[in-house]
Amino acid sequence: MRSSDALIDGIRRVNRAPVILACVFALTLLTALPFSMIMRDSLAAHLGSSMVADHAARGVHYAWWTEFTAQAGPLGQTFATTIIGFAAVLDNLSTLLDAESRTPAIAWLGAGYLLLWLFLSGGILDRYARARPTRTHEFFTACGIYFVRFLRLAPFIALTYYALFAYLHPVMLGNLYDEVTRDVTVERTAFFWRLALYLLFGSTLALASIVFDYAKVRAVVEDRRSMIGALAAGLRFVRRNAGAVIALFLLNGLMFLGVVMIYALVAPGAGWSGPAMWVGFAISQMYLLARLWVRLVFFASETSLFQGRLAHAGYIASAPAPRPEPPVVELLAPESRL
Repeated sequence: MRSSDALIDGIRRVNRAPVILACVFALTLLTALPFSMIMRDSLAAHLGSSMVADHAARGVHYAWWTEFTAQAGPLGQTFATTIIGFAAVLDNLSTLLDAESRTPAIAWLGAGYLLLWLFLSGGILDRYARARPTRTHEFFTACGIYFVRFLRLAPFIALTYYALFAYLHPVMLGNLYDEVTRDVTVERTAFFWRLALYLLFGSTLALASIVFDYAKVRAVVEDRRSMIGALAAGLRFVRRNAGAVIALFLLNGLMFLGVVMIYALVAPGAGWSGPAMWVGFAISQMYLLARLWVRLVFFASETSLFQGRLAHAGYIASAPAPRPEPPVVELLAPESRL
């Protein structure tokens, strides 16, 4: 199977399971909702019914904004100017590449969201690997089974990313960057050196992500119990099919970049109020939905490539989960109980 074929097949698998996309989108909103309500109450209490509130509703009142963030708690401090429109995307990218820390509130929210994705990823990969509709009990049975296994894989993932950010990042973006730009007098040259090191470090992160993704794919498709074995098998698959794996990752990356660029053109600003505010909210949610769709296509296309390359098309080792009997069965047949 070629990378382009895997991408097309992955898109087809995601589009044939719209319920997964809808549920992931709903869970993402529900995860952020409690923090949003806390932030709303903080803003309402600080603004009240003052004239500043009317000014802030029409655009950016920078003096009030600075005062609010200076007095706010850890969650309120996340209400920075970088949340406006497309600036939020750039802020997230800058935080990742510069290895900057987030406030504890955002860190805990991110950790909980990643844990939720770790739970759902087993059921999602199982559904896309089977390439057929699965019932609710089958989906959540797969989620539960592979969640326990992926938890054993999680320490390897955490240690890898910790090593990359704690050791490799300071060497590349600190020591090496200072060394190569020590005698540079043109700011543009220093910028391109920084950009090149960003790309090199980002490529390292991408390679680690690819290996872990295929480890999960092999664990689900081949019903592997050992996560060390799944990690080794994922690494072997990436090494033996490096060209196709990298090409597929780049195709998915270009699709993600296209979504980001479209959002950059239509992202709402700070001056939207009244009905226009709801238009801006709808645009933001459509962008979030598109990002989640691209992420699911990553999963589905990687699964398709693995199955296609190893002649596992439509194959998954684990048997379908049997439908649990309702409790009334035990009441009608008490002699069957031990």
